[in-house]
Amino acid sequence: MHDILRSIVEQKHKEVALLKSQYSLDDLKKQRLFHRTCYSAKAAITNDKSSGIISEFKRQSPKKGPINANADIKNVVEAYQKANASVVSVLTDRLFFGAHDADFVKAREELNIPLLRKDFLVDPYQIYQSKAIGADLILLIAAILTPDEVENMSRIAKDLGLEILLEIHDESELKHINPLIDLVGINNRNLKDFSVDLNHSIRLSKQIPNRFVKVAESGIKGEDDIRFLKSNGFQAFLIGEHFMKQEDPGKGCSELIKNLSF
Repeated sequence: MHDILRSIVEQKHKEVALLKSQYSLDDLKKQRLFHRTCYSAKAAITNDKSSGIISEFKRQSPKKGPINANADIKNVVEAYQKANASVVSVLTDRLFFGAHDADFVKAREELNIPLLRKDFLVDPYQIYQSKAIGADLILLIAAILTPDEVENMSRIAKDLGLEILLEIHDESELKHINPLIDLVGINNRNLKDFSVDLNHSIRLSKQIPNRFVKVAESGIKGEDDIRFLKSNGFQAFLIGEHFMKQEDPGKGCSELIKNLSF
């Protein structure tokens, strides 16, 4: 996995260099969506009627290959919203995760709830790009950034009205958390052997101040997992593959949220 992550980061730097040669920051700032007021994911998750579900649209993964490569993004994200998802997440990486170039903007057109841009952000330029395509929330991954880089990128995001989800995997990455972060996601999957350990995430979450919204990520398979995590302080649950591998991802999301309400 570390080799895959390294390859992804190297590819991202190449992609950003190409984008910078094609579109300046001024070009991005001229985009219509750059000037919209963002929805708050933190508010959407913490309100009394929130499901806490962050439903993800993902076509494939580097490890498992195609999951639902031909899914219609408009239909899926619209169904997620109708199911009462609190936030929708959309992968924008093309080479490793199979995203289509127009996926994110198509999702933005369908939604009036917060939208997370899920990608590997390695350069501040990508934050301006995220704003320009209509993101409300960006993902910063501690494993590929230094604490100083996280703080700098967080400051830029805040200046643009974006919220930040910081993803961590272990205790060594707790130092990446800074006061500008809105949500802290703990990846339940071990990047070395791909095992899923919810108890590891719970132990790690207890070291994170409660002023941050705590998000459980990866390997969540159903209501029992969510109830267990919720009883241990998690407020949000990012679920992608569990929904996307179903014939009707929106229906899978709806059924899970309905079952949680009982």
